[in-house]
Amino acid sequence: MHGLVRRTSSLNRDRIDGLRDAAKARSLPFELHYGNLIDPLGLQAVIGRVKPSEIYNLASESHVGISFEEPEHSTSVNAVGVLRLLEIMRLTRPECRFYQASTSELFGGLALRPREASPGAARSPECVCTETSPFEPISPYAIAKQYAHAMTAFYRRGYGLHASNGILFNHESPRRGFNFVTRKITATLARIARGADEVLFLGNLDSRRDWGYAPDYVRAMWMITTADVADDYVIATGETRSVREFVERAAAVAGFEIAWEGAGPAEAGYDRATGRRLVAVEPRFFRPLDHSSICGSAAKAKAVLGWEPTVGFGRLVEIMMESDLGRA
Repeated sequence: MHGLVRRTSSLNRDRIDGLRDAAKARSLPFELHYGNLIDPLGLQAVIGRVKPSEIYNLASESHVGISFEEPEHSTSVNAVGVLRLLEIMRLTRPECRFYQASTSELFGGLALRPREASPGAARSPECVCTETSPFEPISPYAIAKQYAHAMTAFYRRGYGLHASNGILFNHESPRRGFNFVTRKITATLARIARGADEVLFLGNLDSRRDWGYAPDYVRAMWMITTADVADDYVIATGETRSVREFVERAAAVAGFEIAWEGAGPAEAGYDRATGRRLVAVEPRFFRPLDHSSICGSAAKAKAVLGWEPTVGFGRLVEIMMESDLGRA
């Protein structure tokens, strides 16, 4: 097993430290190499040394909000970086299998459209996306990812590479970065539960996401990459939950019951037992455009690959909250 890491002034590998021990226990090689998707010569050198049989491209500038602040960097890494990998593969390792991490953000604009129900049918509150749904990216991050997705499909069809896209909806775990809303919720509530004098500041509480458990989704990546035929797959749970629901579930694990008061930017969540303010809305965390109700259908992955998620929303929140309570 080989991994690519960017050079930084301080080590930030705590989320993968356990991998080295796990590999050692199974007598498997585990080696890290310095590299960067914006450095094609470096990428070519690493691939030439390692000669991989499978490449999983999970590297990206992965924060949607930050992509609005750094659109050029997001594009260089998330779009052109993938082209660099594919072209190096085509020229030097055409037998290698390639997995590209696509994203549900490709469908973002679909949730902003008004949806009409058929005569006599109830109007669906959600937009369910499949592999054939049109892409409507609404962030620099998603636009760059659309380019990468299209290039991966092009190299598969045009050059015969075993190159697949996994269109993964949100996948969470205790390893999630602290600047993502799910981990921000669990880490902050854990500190509050342990006595910290803090308030959890959030943006749109009613924004909804299709949240799944990261280990389930990593298993899907492997199944996609090792399938006989390369193809593109949506990986999702098929249901959405709001940020508000995530907060309520996490708070319950931490021993709080949230009582909401106010509306819009003035809304806040209070501990019903003590009246203490735990959650507040901060308008600067709202995105310029935000899809509020979108989920995916993994029917193709279930039928072709036999993939099924094993952890539901409630258990996912418990896993993350219990982990951060332990850390706190």
